[in-house]
Amino acid sequence: MPVRVPLKWLAAAVALAVVATTGPATADGPGRGPGADSAPQAEPGYGVEPGNGDGQSHEPGVDPTPERAPTSEVSWLSFPGGVFAVDSLGHTVRYRACDGDTGRVADPDMRVAAGVASGAVIVGGTAYRYRVPLVGRSEGTLDVIRRHRPPVELTGVVVTSPQPPTDPVAGARLFPLSGQLARVVADASLNPAGVTVRDLSGRYGDQQIAVNGALRPKAASVIKLWILVELLRRVDCGQVSLDDGVLVTPEDVVGGTGQLQFETFPQVVTLHRLAQYLIKYSDNVAANVLITYLGGFAPVNALIDSMNQRSTILARRMLDSAAAQRGEENYTSPDDVVSLLGAVWDGEILTPASRDLMIGFMREQTLNTKIPAALPPGVPVAHKTGDLPDASHDVGYYLIPGTETAVAFLTAGPMATGDETVRRMARTVYDFLVTPSDGAVEE
Repeated sequence: MPVRVPLKWLAAAVALAVVATTGPATADGPGRGPGADSAPQAEPGYGVEPGNGDGQSHEPGVDPTPERAPTSEVSWLSFPGGVFAVDSLGHTVRYRACDGDTGRVADPDMRVAAGVASGAVIVGGTAYRYRVPLVGRSEGTLDVIRRHRPPVELTGVVVTSPQPPTDPVAGARLFPLSGQLARVVADASLNPAGVTVRDLSGRYGDQQIAVNGALRPKAASVIKLWILVELLRRVDCGQVSLDDGVLVTPEDVVGGTGQLQFETFPQVVTLHRLAQYLIKYSDNVAANVLITYLGGFAPVNALIDSMNQRSTILARRMLDSAAAQRGEENYTSPDDVVSLLGAVWDGEILTPASRDLMIGFMREQTLNTKIPAALPPGVPVAHKTGDLPDASHDVGYYLIPGTETAVAFLTAGPMATGDETVRRMARTVYDFLVTPSDGAVEE
């Protein structure tokens, strides 16, 4: 006769097993990770019941509640129209909003205590006084004080990478997926691979897991997501309109993926069509035109820096082989991709209208030989591919109702075998999401 196991007991056991057998490189689960404060292990954290020091809860039968979340070295405060980034290890900050960008500013007097960074800097006659927790999903404050104007107090959600789960017990049910993905990665002998997965639905407590999440291959066309976000951020600020036109000349035309290369130039193309084609067709002409329109590499890299995404950089245009030969290359990581996708989904970097537009473009993607090809027909996804002779990626959202998930599948090495590795990872995630949890019965 089968044994009936309460689901929450099974989740706790699985969480302990995964952490014990895989370690941080395989499962980035709740608790401490790279860059976290070195707090004593005896202190309560995620998955530890607050009690009297013996590990026992004062209220038997109550699900464990985190008493204190782990901290990060870097976090950023999201507020309407901007971000305020903090690096507590380097003692630097950055304000980037609709009304300006301070760049990275040193604050040698930054105070870091009890998981909170606080201080003040003055840039161009404007003072920025901040109190930003180093724990994701908490609330921070920023006072902007300008001469001859009333001070402005900004409050918002703190974002870290990864964001802590909203429910560590539910999050533990996602941990077995990291073991399954680790086997796929291990089997890909020709392709170093990395994958990061974040629950967006709450079904798994908004948990994030990763296998080689810090892998840093060439970004290929995945970098186009940051170009789009920077454009849409300016739309949200009221600085540009997607109805605005940009003159595209014959000198802008490059090959590779895309549709614009087959049109006649010069012609004026709207920002909306450039943005749509950038994602829908992975259009290289659109990418290069938008890089120029935005002001070059610096604004896109400023966006990346403001979200503390340390593995990502835009360093060359699409199809610029001369720049690539000089060692100027675009890079990213699965963790950085999911950091961006999560911030977009949660409305932390774009307005809901721009978020929906971006995801709509991703749903129109016409290059469907990886994630969509690995899933049953009709499974809703929104995604962006990336291909080079030595890289194969696919990233985006599984939009299964009630199980929405952000995913990033990145590989280096030969593209053909990388494509297959991406498909295997994509199917592994899908099968896990739609399969009941190991026959466990919730009593």
